[in-house]
Amino acid sequence: MTILNSEPLNFPCTQCGLCCQKVGFALETQALDRGDGTCKHYDNLTRLCTIYENRPDICKIDVQYAINYANQYTWREFVDLNWSVCVQLQNEKK
Repeated sequence: MTILNSEPLNFPCTQCGLCCQKVGFALETQALDRGDGTCKHYDNLTRLCTIYENRPDICKIDVQYAINYANQYTWREFVDLNWSVCVQLQNEKK
């Protein structure tokens, strides 16, 4: 387990894959778009990343927090903000 600011990194990912199916929306992830808004490394059948162990830093929530957001939010606030987006994506899917 990685520790950052003495808080365990335990983002509650449900592995729904919805964030991987929306990479065309953010400038930071558009290069991953396979042409339909979905990441070119996302496997629709397994709902898993085919390069998970070597995925880009943009796909690592703990790395993104450390690089871009640690001076703005606590880890818990950052997780809560990201989780609210997950919930929104899941609600839109319904």
